[in-house]
Formats: sequence, structure tokens, C-alpha cells
Amino acid sequence: MPQPAQPPGRFPEMDRVTLFLALLHVYRALGEARFWDTTIKLEETVPLECVHPLSFNLTQVEWFRLDGTRKESIAIFHPDYGEAIRQPYAGRVELVESPSAPNYRVLSIRNASEADVGFYSCLLDTFPHGSWEKVIQVVPPDRFETAVSPNSQVISETGKNITLTYVLQRNGSMQQVTWEKIQPRQIDLLTRCNLSQGKGNTSQYRRQMLSTCGQGMRSSTVVLLNVTASDSGLYRCRFQADTGENETFVFRLTVTDDKTVNHYILFTAGGSVLLLLFVILIATVIVIVYNRKKKRFQCKEPQETKSKASNNYRSPPFPAQQPDGAGEDVYVNFPTFSRRPKARV
Repeated sequence: MPQPAQPPGRFPEMDRVTLFLALLHVYRALGEARFWDTTIKLEETVPLECVHPLSFNLTQVEWFRLDGTRKESIAIFHPDYGEAIRQPYAGRVELVESPSAPNYRVLSIRNASEADVGFYSCLLDTFPHGSWEKVIQVVPPDRFETAVSPNSQVISETGKNITLTYVLQRNGSMQQVTWEKIQPRQIDLLTRCNLSQGKGNTSQYRRQMLSTCGQGMRSSTVVLLNVTASDSGLYRCRFQADTGENETFVFRLTVTDDKTVNHYILFTAGGSVLLLLFVILIATVIVIVYNRKKKRFQCKEPQETKSKASNNYRSPPFPAQQPDGAGEDVYVNFPTFSRRPKARV
């Protein structure tokens, strides 16, 4: 006799925990892929640079291509054992010395195309800090922000600590605030603060800095320590609301030595004086030319009147002159004609 169908059994407690952890792992992996530290514009050659902000001994660095939850190894570098490039990236990528840190390497993608758009990461092993990871996003040129105009100028000497502060102008609650450094080919995320929770995290930028983060704060500050000429550039503060609206402010930072700062000030002041003198000179020339034209017009008008009078056959008045021999008698010989009438036939 057939047994009645039994209802499906409940998941064991362990299976439900395993499923929950798996879903949590997928969610965290997707969240990490979306959280980028640097955005790079797609060009023929795409450099992926990873430099630790602190001076630790580099043990090893490895680059990955991120595709959802999957990480594909591209290349690995060890200071003592050299480098190894994985297939199928051999011949398409190369490791070159970092211009900012000689002990580090930059992964350079040659002949890059649309297929190379996406997320990458580099994993650094250092002593005694341990592991350190940075996420890099490569975007097409039409998605890369380039039109950014500064709202304020900041000039500083090398070795100083620079404080950049922006106070929110609009009313209403904001979701988060971010600071970015904008360069012609890449944008680096410096810091991000969740204003609703009051929690912030510092991006894996290649230099040290300080930042403020608090729940519901209306101003944000970043401090660049011991600045150098490489810190010059555009720094953008962006407040973002839940509705998608945002408010931004851009600083242009110029870091130079004392002589250059003095020369810059003298050049700016001298340029302003020269511009003022040039405007005064142009105005003077215009006034002089106008006055000359006005005088010529006034002198030309009587001559035109005299010309019209001569065309009407009017003799101009001349002073009466006495001819030679005035008051003497003048004799004229006239022929004598006969007054006798002619004879009629």
C-alpha cells in the first residue's frame, strides 16, 4: 500500500545559517566592487597604481580583475623574487616602476579597449601593517568628469599643513559627504562620511590626511599633512542627499616654495598694474583721436561754404585797388562816319 506523500522537511538550523552567511558574503562582495578608491579614464594605456600611504616594507603586491564575486589574478610582484604575469594577460600588461615610490610597481594595461572597462583591485602585503587593498574603477571617457571649475584658490609653501573646510549652504538633511582629488586622467576618493550614522572611512589614497565625520554635521574638513608640490590640484567637497541632489565646492591648491610664492605674488600684482596702465593708455588714445577728428570737421565746414559760393558765380569781396594812372584823362580815337544820306535811284 503506497505511503502518503510526506510534507517537505524544514531546513536544518545549520543549513539556514550557511545560506545566510553565503548571501551576506555575496552582498559584501558586490558592495566592495561598487566602492571604488580611484576612478581612471580609459585611454590607450591605463596605469593601475597602488602605493601604501605609510612607509612600510613591501612584501608582495598582486592585481586582480573583479567580476561580481569572482577575482581573477592578473599579475604578482615580489621585491626579491621578481614578477609573474598570468595568462591571458601576458603580452597585454607590464609592471613598471612607480614614479612616486621606487619600491612599488604600477600595472600598465597596453592597447586598452572597452573590454577593459570595469573594476580592479590590488592587494598589498606589508610588514608590520599586514594586508591592504585598493579598488580601482576604469570608466569610458564619456563617463569621466572633466569640466570642473574651482570656487576658491589656496596657495601654500611646501611642508605646511593645509586645512580645507566647506560649510553646507542649503537646508535639509544630507546622506553623505565625500572629498575627492580631481586630476586630468583620474579621480581619487580621499574620504567618505555617512552623515545619517556618523561613520566615516578613509580611502586608500597614497598619502596621509585627517578628516572630520559626525552625524548630521553641516561642515566638513580635511587636513593635508606636510604638503609637497605633488599635492597641487583640485579638491572637491560634495554633500549628497537621499533624493540625489548634491552641493559641491572645489578648491584649487597650489604648493610652491617661498621664492615661487613671492614671484607669484609679484607677478599677479605687476600684471594687475600693467593691465590698469594699458586700459588708461587705450582710453587716452581714443580721446585724442576723437578730439582731432572733431577739430578737422570744424575746419572743413567753412571751406565747403566758400566752395559753394564760388559755384554760384559770386565774386568774393576784394578790397578796392586804385589802378595805375588813376585820375588821368583817357583819350580814345573813334572813326568819323559821314551822315550824308544815300542817293535814291
